[in-house]
Amino acid sequence: MSYLDELNDSQLAAVKHTEGPTMVIAGAGSGKTRVLTYRIAYIMEKGVDPFQIMALTFTNKAAREMTERIGKIVGASEAKNITMGTFHSVFSRILRINSDRLGYPSNFTIYDTQDSRSLLKSIIKEFNLDDKAYKPANVLGRISSAKNSLISPEAYEANEEIMLEDKLAKRPELARIYKTYAARCFNAGAMDFDDLLYQTNILFRDHPDVLSHYQQKFRYILVDEYQDTNYAQYLIVKKLAALYENICVVGDDAQSIYSFRGANIQNILNFKKDYPDFHLFKLEQNYRSTKNIVEAANSVIARNKDQIQKHVWTGNDEGQKIHVVRTLTDNEEGKVISDRIFDKAKSGALSYNDFAILYRTNRQSRSFEEALRKLNIPYKIYGGLSFYQRKEIKDILAYFRLTANHHDEEALKRVINYPKRGIGATSLQKVIIAASEYGVSLWDIISDFNQHPVDINSGTRNKMSAFVTMIESFSAQLEKTDAYTLAQEIAKTSGILKELSSEKDKGPEEVERYQNIEELLSGIKEFTINQAEGESDSLAEFMLDVALLTDADEDKDEDRNHVTLMTIHSSKGLEFPHVFLVGLEENLFPSQLSLNSRSELEEERRLFYVAITRAEETCTLSYATSRFQWGNLITSEPSRFIDEVDSSFLHFETPKRGMGRSLSGKSYGSFENPAATGGLNNTFKSRSLKPIKKVTSSQATNGQEDNSDLEVGMRVTHDKFGEGKITKMEGTGADTKATIFFPRHGAKTVLLRFAKLKIAE
Repeated sequence: MSYLDELNDSQLAAVKHTEGPTMVIAGAGSGKTRVLTYRIAYIMEKGVDPFQIMALTFTNKAAREMTERIGKIVGASEAKNITMGTFHSVFSRILRINSDRLGYPSNFTIYDTQDSRSLLKSIIKEFNLDDKAYKPANVLGRISSAKNSLISPEAYEANEEIMLEDKLAKRPELARIYKTYAARCFNAGAMDFDDLLYQTNILFRDHPDVLSHYQQKFRYILVDEYQDTNYAQYLIVKKLAALYENICVVGDDAQSIYSFRGANIQNILNFKKDYPDFHLFKLEQNYRSTKNIVEAANSVIARNKDQIQKHVWTGNDEGQKIHVVRTLTDNEEGKVISDRIFDKAKSGALSYNDFAILYRTNRQSRSFEEALRKLNIPYKIYGGLSFYQRKEIKDILAYFRLTANHHDEEALKRVINYPKRGIGATSLQKVIIAASEYGVSLWDIISDFNQHPVDINSGTRNKMSAFVTMIESFSAQLEKTDAYTLAQEIAKTSGILKELSSEKDKGPEEVERYQNIEELLSGIKEFTINQAEGESDSLAEFMLDVALLTDADEDKDEDRNHVTLMTIHSSKGLEFPHVFLVGLEENLFPSQLSLNSRSELEEERRLFYVAITRAEETCTLSYATSRFQWGNLITSEPSRFIDEVDSSFLHFETPKRGMGRSLSGKSYGSFENPAATGGLNNTFKSRSLKPIKKVTSSQATNGQEDNSDLEVGMRVTHDKFGEGKITKMEGTGADTKATIFFPRHGAKTVLLRFAKLKIAE
């Protein structure tokens, strides 16, 4: 059977139309990755050389998966000849080839966010500016926006409107900081992530011969998630496609949710203006979700005015209605959701991997983490500290970076005195000041004190010179030695392994740090082994891969059985059988910051649409009527988005006590979970307890209580073990036993007639 037989009519049409400008609007769960993959394979089967194809994705992981799938159709070796990867990875390689045109070394360092913030922090300190007014994160965001809009430091400073904005924001020195930051990066032979796009635009603008070369080379260009492109990305693609116009963009305007990163929805909405003779294909069949979920999502997104019209449908079962759960507080919301996951997972039909809790902001995770821990439910938060951001990993990577690029300022500052070698902060600051005055890099200073005199004692100069010699000895092996061998040498000679292994009375954190270094070295070993014939297995090549990792490329422990917790933004592109979308309250979701304009509100609505369409089988919306913020209890109103969902697709629930009306006057049903019952007073006080039944005189004599009201799923309190949840009951009458899970003590089996249990309310 041909791979084309797997496609529906709309998908097949999009795959087979290979010439000219093409836009594929792909609804949620409609198989856009399959279309993109098969389209590339089909182009190759028509005789197009894979070297003439460029495919741009938003994660390296997606690029690898697509390459593997194409390889199964046309052959793995041919598939590897396609230029495929993220914007940053593809254009960083083009920049390395042409770095001399821009005055950069071919082995330039790529700064991550932490590196950039560290450099900005140094500059702000050198300028004696208030670090509260000039927070490095905010300053970096401003510079990032400028670069994504292709505004140079000089153009920034010359723009009266921009300068006025900075003045009103009480940050009049931003232009000077931007100019200094750019110069310091250049002197350090470093580019930040935004530079990879900014400098590519400069390369193509100032060197038409280079642009012409790549226009001729890439005759077919495909772009995934086109709705998430920013201006810099848009312009690069437009320039490269100008010669042949065989450009295919795939995306969904209804899932454009990254304007805060510079993404511009107008790129996809205005595609027809850039290419009036374009062909449009719509993928409207959803293969992921139930009818109720698909139609509920449609009813919401239909309210957006700024969109490309389509109607997503599915041939899947009708499925359950979307449950809307009202709780009294955010803590109760966490308990209710956790109880439901516990009950469903313990039934045996589902695993914890089947569940995801999605929220608008990271700070909302607390109540769910606490509730999940109490039930001993394993979970993982995505978007936290990644492996490559841990201190010990950043330390050894700094040595690797400095080995490849001596002028990497941030790497040098990080490790020149780690492990400790007697080079103090004062001496290093003198080097930094001297480098700024001479207009050279820190390495230029410490590698030749005769040419650049600095007021540092001879002992410190000798220690710095010894450090230089060590780094140069590593560099001498860079092209002759494979990545693993050199990495192991650096880890030993630098003293990092000795530092982490020689600590006495090592605790779990110290052991973990050493193990993390071992894990990194194992990863480098695997990289060395897996490099194909003809591909470089050098440490510099490994560092390029690491520098270009995206959040989605990180190890997600996919085989581990755990509940997933993440922001809605992080969930894009993922799917889960059962989704809990929490915190559906005004000013939280939609965010209070998004209520200033229609365009901002419409992006929040698209975010809500993305969240609902992550669900395959069931989706639950929840909100609290009160929530603690900054130590104060705030009364909350249900989100307008709940009201925007067609009520025929919803099932409302609320605690049994204090039953009320829903928004729009809809009646609520009763809560299915006994853990959520209770009045308002119970929310702010410790749980009130009541005996199961009044005790008769005969029962009191025997020390027994009537247990006829107890059942699996109930929460009870034991005098010794505290509060727990009944997970199993067996036996009858006086011999009835119950297995109860107590968060602090684990599972205990008790004989009910002696346990003196009380039902927790």
